[in-house]
Amino acid sequence: MLCYKQHMPTIYLVRHGQNEDNVEHILNGHRDRPLTELGRQQARTVAAKLKHDGIQVIYASPLKRAFETATIIASELGLSVQPDPELIERDFGVMTGRPITSVLDLPPENVLRTDRVDYFLEAEGAESFSTLYERGRRVLERIQATHPDEHVLLVAHGDIGKMIRAVYHGWTWEEGLKTPHFENTGVLELRPLTDVIE
Repeated sequence: MLCYKQHMPTIYLVRHGQNEDNVEHILNGHRDRPLTELGRQQARTVAAKLKHDGIQVIYASPLKRAFETATIIASELGLSVQPDPELIERDFGVMTGRPITSVLDLPPENVLRTDRVDYFLEAEGAESFSTLYERGRRVLERIQATHPDEHVLLVAHGDIGKMIRAVYHGWTWEEGLKTPHFENTGVLELRPLTDVIE
């Protein structure tokens, strides 16, 4: 097992800007709807925030909402974006496209309630959090091997973002889900000794 806190590069983890499903309070998962104009403005704002952080490499989920966010940031930083399919959001299976409130229609034992988000744990065709956690581990292992001394930006999604953070700190996936909500274009800075939410 890798010791992430001592041997990882600095990672900036950004959630995509607001997209059309966010506005309509829809569970998007792998649905590929674009950013709203507010989402594009959020991306421009976070790009300005990251401009002086020495970012050298940008990876992004291939879904439109994340890749467009990353492209806006990259343009400001003078970098290119490398698509990474392992940064794609959790597959929500049959819950994809349903109202967010439909999570609470599931049996209570299938729902994990947190400060801002109610997570469904299982659904037909959905990716489990344990599988998502392992995907987050693979992302970090690859970054550690490829960019050990660089500042790396990952533009992704809420659920996979929380799993990457959990793996980085050696938390369980359940502990990762109980961390504070990851807002649209929130910046989570993972450093070898600590992390900072901006």
